[in-house]
Amino acid sequence: MKKSSFVLFFSILWSFMAKAQISFGSKPFEQRDENPVQWSFSQERLSDTEYLLTFSGKIAPKWHVYSQKNPEGGALPMVITYTTQGIELMGESQEEGLQKAFNDVFGVNELFFEKNIKITQKVKLTDPNVKYIKGEIFCQACIDVCINLKEDFAFSLDGSVAQVEEKHIDARSQDLAKNLELPLKNKELIEETKKESNWTVFILGFLGGFIALLTPCVFPMIPLTVSFFTKQSKTRRKGIFNAFLYGLFILLIYVLLSIPFHFLDNIDPEILNTISTNVWLNVIFFVIFVFFAFSFFGFYEITLPASWGNKMDNASNIGGIIGIFFMALTLAIVSFSCTGPILGSLLAGSLSSGGATQLTLGMAGFGLSLALPFVLFALFPSWLNSLPKSGGWMTTAKVFLGFLELAFALKFLSNADLVEHWGLLKREIFVGLWFILFALLTLYLFGFIRFPHDGPKKSLLQYSKGRLFIGVLSGLFSIYLLLGLFGKNSLRILSGFPPPESYAFFPKEQSSGQIIFKDYYQGMAYAKEHNMPVMLDFTGWACVNCRKMEEHVWTDSQVKQLMQQYVLISLYVDDKEELPKEQQFDFKHRNGRVEYIKTIGDKWATFQEVNFSTASQPYYVLLSPNTELLSTPVQYVDTETYKEWLEKGIKSMVN
Repeated sequence: MKKSSFVLFFSILWSFMAKAQISFGSKPFEQRDENPVQWSFSQERLSDTEYLLTFSGKIAPKWHVYSQKNPEGGALPMVITYTTQGIELMGESQEEGLQKAFNDVFGVNELFFEKNIKITQKVKLTDPNVKYIKGEIFCQACIDVCINLKEDFAFSLDGSVAQVEEKHIDARSQDLAKNLELPLKNKELIEETKKESNWTVFILGFLGGFIALLTPCVFPMIPLTVSFFTKQSKTRRKGIFNAFLYGLFILLIYVLLSIPFHFLDNIDPEILNTISTNVWLNVIFFVIFVFFAFSFFGFYEITLPASWGNKMDNASNIGGIIGIFFMALTLAIVSFSCTGPILGSLLAGSLSSGGATQLTLGMAGFGLSLALPFVLFALFPSWLNSLPKSGGWMTTAKVFLGFLELAFALKFLSNADLVEHWGLLKREIFVGLWFILFALLTLYLFGFIRFPHDGPKKSLLQYSKGRLFIGVLSGLFSIYLLLGLFGKNSLRILSGFPPPESYAFFPKEQSSGQIIFKDYYQGMAYAKEHNMPVMLDFTGWACVNCRKMEEHVWTDSQVKQLMQQYVLISLYVDDKEELPKEQQFDFKHRNGRVEYIKTIGDKWATFQEVNFSTASQPYYVLLSPNTELLSTPVQYVDTETYKEWLEKGIKSMVN
């Protein structure tokens, strides 16, 4: 169990992106205006029917490209596909200049090219009329991120110039693609969209950092580190400065962890949403969180490789600013067994609700919360005397976090279940499992259940008042869940976590006054026929904030009355149900990236990105039947704001 969970998590994430073959187009990093591989092609005639084809590539500095023979389990291997009929490959292709290195993340020896690529392939003509050999190269190039590249090739066999044809989008695809682009009027209103307050994410990150402070991995470090700075520094002023610097580096380290996700967000706005709603990634999160939970229960320990901590600790002895940086990095590494689950929750929540920017803000809040105590206690060292002693309460905190991890794990499994409509975790089952978890937590806090790292058994009155108070709260919450399970309350304070009320064995009847469509074109046709305004609801089965809006805001009586004056069109961007074959098509984005629209979710996610330049949910748009924007689109807002927004749309429609 000593394997790094940090490595495990990111290898899973990296592997998912690789195996899913997320393509960024033949010109990745349009913002940089560069392609890391420049290809050239030549051929040599060996006989009347045999030729030697040579693929040459010049790789940009610091980049590397993986071989066709890269082992399974590593990065994606290069694939050369021949589309010309009437040729036969003679043996395997030969690759020159391959490099070999062990990849710690994937655990395999990988084969790759650096600086130059040279691949040769002998071919034999089975059709004497063949004049060109054409096809496509797919490869993965890596530097600080990995990107997929596609390159068309053409070899001329008769001396004429071989032209590489542009990726052909057939007429059917072009017609279907045109339907995705709306002739919007008042389009300038899109730029004024009020974003969800980023302070919410920052505060959640800050609270997550505060919880991490109370764990056995971090709490004992506070007095030790502060004492080090105050006693080792020649002056009090110097000690305070070093503590400030230490806190700043802690904040910086956690912010830097979010930077790679900005590369993905810039390349393709839909990628992070695709990652967060991917079925198997949510299942993997479920497994990882269960794994973390049982570690918190004391059945095993999760630690990063000891060599990492030792190296950072040795580096911290350098002294000066560099030494303080490595002290901060050492804290981040040795505390990972406690902070990892919290960071995992923050990562998953940020990607599904807002993307890389919100992840950075959440990480900043987390890092600031961890850093503040070290700075404050350095400023006021007498406060150290008021800190509670480390002891059994920290074990209780870990078990408490373990139960929370199991609750979050069920949420990830529920996301996958909702997207695929498996029916495994319908609302009643989900709420029932949460009831069992919090009932068990209550029994633990009252001493009826014990775990391996608990101390000697005590009587109920020997436990601290704080533990018993939390036990009472957990018991009340269990009763609240039980009442919700039997329909005695609507679980409003949990909206967004359990599956929606419509996804249940006994779903609640929907209001007959609301006209709802799940297809834009059908809904718009109805709106035109009845001259009614339209509300586009870009949503997702796994979207927490969407459920909160539906269960908190849409249920308001005044909001209900206003919404009934609209044709509601709910478009699920994460719906994995495949479109009929005749409705699947290639869509070419403005930057040249070609995307294959295969599922209902693909269609509506592209529809949203193309027309409204955003990929976040919930996202609400008010339209007239002739596609005129009636108001500025909104996202996650309070009831009063939403009501005013709906009223404004109705007034605009009348005028």
